[in-house]
Amino acid sequence: MFDTTNFQPLLARRYTLEVRQQMAWYWQALVIALALLVGMLISAVILVSAGVPAGELLNEFVILTLFDSQSLRAVLFQAAPLIMVGLAGCLAFRARFWNLGLEGQMIWGAIGATAVSLFEIGPPSLRLPLMMVCAMACGLLWALAPVLLKLHLKVNEIISTLMLNYIALNFLLHLVYGSWKDPRDSFPYSPQYKVFERLPELFDGVSLAVVLALAVALFVLWFTGISRAGLYLRFVDSSPGVARAVGVPVKRVILGTVLLSGALAGLAGLMITAGQEGRLTHSFYAGYGFSGILIAFLARNQPIAATIVAVLVATLFVAGRSLQVFYQIPFSMVQLIQAILVICVASSEFFIRHRIRRIQGGQV
Repeated sequence: MFDTTNFQPLLARRYTLEVRQQMAWYWQALVIALALLVGMLISAVILVSAGVPAGELLNEFVILTLFDSQSLRAVLFQAAPLIMVGLAGCLAFRARFWNLGLEGQMIWGAIGATAVSLFEIGPPSLRLPLMMVCAMACGLLWALAPVLLKLHLKVNEIISTLMLNYIALNFLLHLVYGSWKDPRDSFPYSPQYKVFERLPELFDGVSLAVVLALAVALFVLWFTGISRAGLYLRFVDSSPGVARAVGVPVKRVILGTVLLSGALAGLAGLMITAGQEGRLTHSFYAGYGFSGILIAFLARNQPIAATIVAVLVATLFVAGRSLQVFYQIPFSMVQLIQAILVICVASSEFFIRHRIRRIQGGQV
């Protein structure tokens, strides 16, 4: 007969799942890095199965993208609006406002900037600054309705911001297929911006958009880390109830932060139309809302981390275009890789917030 005496201690072991009180930042960074590594390995398997040679993955995503001067400029050019929309997401999420209306705010920012161009508001020397101000104002105003509904009527902001995206999109289509359509073409876009209405190149092919994005990142870092509003925001992010109990003006903090988020999203819309497209098009915003949410999530709402992640996402976009040309990989594959990375990082949150402890003989 089989003797289980020697196995009694092993059989008596039990395990329990506990919520962690705290995990050191370096362990959190290690867990997230491992999650990203798993996501990249899964993505590599998918790309290889789609026909990309395994030996070319490092070449396409790193060497030809980051170590080639022309490709590096393209990455920075693509990263500028991604940094801006990622920072917009970071601010709103820090205020516990799930702003999924980043694309709608971008659309209205671009519409406002294009209106300044079409109606020739202001002198040529001030046209671009006026377009920036109008873009920020329009993005801010489009974020105003859902945040007021949230604060005063308890309307879920996920639903309201998503629905407002559809309104903004359909109004954009109404304009570019209607009164704002370029009369010289049959395509759905506005007339081209004039030269002085475009974001200029400053040096060595680096656009003003890149410098502007980095300046805004430093401002958001100051706002969230040093300013009094940033201190209040940390209270609200940790616990709105406790913040309210100690006298923090919770509603004003949320309102101001979300409006700033909308303004940055509107400015991101201008960066694309005045920096990349040169006009208002029917699909300039596509994918940026999801990318902004992805950047904020991966960066854990930290402005410097969001800037770095935005550059990595831009690298993915630029390398994805190369894969489209040379290996006929659809752009949806790039979006699939983004989704895989989000799922992996989201899964890592479980290991950051929980731990498994062994119970032996009924004792912890």
